[in-house]
Amino acid sequence: MNAVQPIAKAQSASARTGFIGRIRQRLTHLLPSALIYTVILIGIIAVMKYAGGPVDYVGPDNDDGMRLVEVRDFLDGQGWFDLMQYRLGLGEGTLMHWSRLIDLPIAALIRFFGLFLGHDAAEAAALVIWPLSLVFPAMLAMGLAGQRVGGLAGMHLSFCFAGMAIYTGNRFAPGAIDHHNVQFALVATMTAMLFDEKQRAWNYAVAGAAAALAIAIGAETTPFVATYCLVVALLWVWEGEPFAAATKAFGLSLAVTVSIFFFATVPPQHYSAVTCDNLSLGFYSLATIGGGLLLASAVFASRFSRSLRFTVLAAVGAAIFGSALVIAPQCLRNPLADLDPMLVELWLRNVSEAQSILALSRTDPVSIGAFYAPGLLAIAVCIFRSAQGDRVQVHLVLLALLSVSWVVALVQVRGAVFSNLLSILPLALLIIDVRRMSNGDSENAAAALVYIVAVLASVPPVWAVGGALVEMQIDKKNAADTDNLSCSSKQALAPLGDLPAGLVSAPSEMGVPILRYTANRVLSAPYHRNQGGMLTEMHVGLAEPQEAEAFLRGAGVTVLAFCPNDLQTSKIARLKPDGLYGQLGKGNIPAYLDPLPKAADSGAQFFRYRMTPK
Repeated sequence: MNAVQPIAKAQSASARTGFIGRIRQRLTHLLPSALIYTVILIGIIAVMKYAGGPVDYVGPDNDDGMRLVEVRDFLDGQGWFDLMQYRLGLGEGTLMHWSRLIDLPIAALIRFFGLFLGHDAAEAAALVIWPLSLVFPAMLAMGLAGQRVGGLAGMHLSFCFAGMAIYTGNRFAPGAIDHHNVQFALVATMTAMLFDEKQRAWNYAVAGAAAALAIAIGAETTPFVATYCLVVALLWVWEGEPFAAATKAFGLSLAVTVSIFFFATVPPQHYSAVTCDNLSLGFYSLATIGGGLLLASAVFASRFSRSLRFTVLAAVGAAIFGSALVIAPQCLRNPLADLDPMLVELWLRNVSEAQSILALSRTDPVSIGAFYAPGLLAIAVCIFRSAQGDRVQVHLVLLALLSVSWVVALVQVRGAVFSNLLSILPLALLIIDVRRMSNGDSENAAAALVYIVAVLASVPPVWAVGGALVEMQIDKKNAADTDNLSCSSKQALAPLGDLPAGLVSAPSEMGVPILRYTANRVLSAPYHRNQGGMLTEMHVGLAEPQEAEAFLRGAGVTVLAFCPNDLQTSKIARLKPDGLYGQLGKGNIPAYLDPLPKAADSGAQFFRYRMTPK
């Protein structure tokens, strides 16, 4: 028996070694590695989401709740082409600018799970599966990009950094059903397609389709897509005939795919309409004109000299710019430029993702590092290494894509997710080279220090942790004065369930929860196409009580919601102490408002509007 034990131990050790060896072998290949990283990442996301007990199955962002409201309407029979939100705003409602291309898979999942689960459970299951299902394509694309620019080490660094971006960004967490996670995966896919050394046409066909889908589901990525098209065009100018097949594939794929999405999602009566916040004639025509002209250029001018190809490209650029001036001149500026000044002051400036770096420096300066430092560092690395002649084309391409994303982030911080994503690749290359230097001279403490600093500085969460430590010290001073009673939870909105469905005048941050949890209509929710409803709600709060009644009567309001903890409401109350919100905050309730019983642990007070005789 004693003789058997060493043999058994040796066999066990051999089995373990064999298993580890197989894992290591798998990790040298892209697809198995992507699967392993994805499974681990999904496990971490799920554990951290549910470790504290039951949580709401809808993400915390208003857009997640609004997407669910739209999907419910779609499942209840609202038409594919009908994007009206009939329960939002004045009159007949508000025409939303989101795409059914995102509604469709979520609705399909809800319908599927509804075959064997109750309504709420089916929704919850769908809202878990959808965002988590997008982790794999995003990770696969980033791993492929890292492999193509940095080999095996680049692939694993990209997996690690992309995993941290996905985890900390919360865009792939259960309940996150807005389109930003899809955009993340599409940007990663497009980037990966650029770095195939063999320049195979299928890469660029995929990139063209991804660019078209990005345009179709949201306008946030249009600056990136435009820059991407320019990069492909400049690569064609530089390389000529060897790059012709890739250019033709990209131009054809972009033009055909965006046409499919346009006719599949835009109602015929809106074919001639030009809007700048979604897929319409503006973006569709420019994409098809650009893709078509790029295709024609690659077909007829690839054998021209480089200078002549550049002349052709300049003519194409002039044609596209001229088309933009004729078809959609308004889309050459900020689509939010036409917002009413009152909305800018009382609403938009409080929207965290729409803030500029200047606004962020005043409202949340400790977060600036996490949003901007990795991108700025990556831009500097691209410039320096290009100037040094180190993988010039790779770094120049990344510089172009990074720069536009980082500049967009300067204007609206929501763009930082893309600049941080793109920063992974040049910083991974830097880390690989610094590690090689450090390993080559193990006694050099300076090289080891540079390596550690490079790794830490490349990770946005490191900057976020530093900012959080500062913020914790600041928050300690104000923690005692903070009232966290919710105005938008299901419990807080319970008093509305005892009333017939009507029109509720509430702060914009309460709008989406009211739509989700009740059958009521709402005047206001935080969407720029609902300017009339948002302005009416603001005027209600600003006007003196007697004048406020005229707004309530004119809009047909049946219930007024007052939330003193709401940022917009408190700002209105301070701005006009004699206004309705200011008076309600002091306990002065006009005769035409009847207080409803307040839910326990709720920050909201609801009033039934009782119309007084004129």
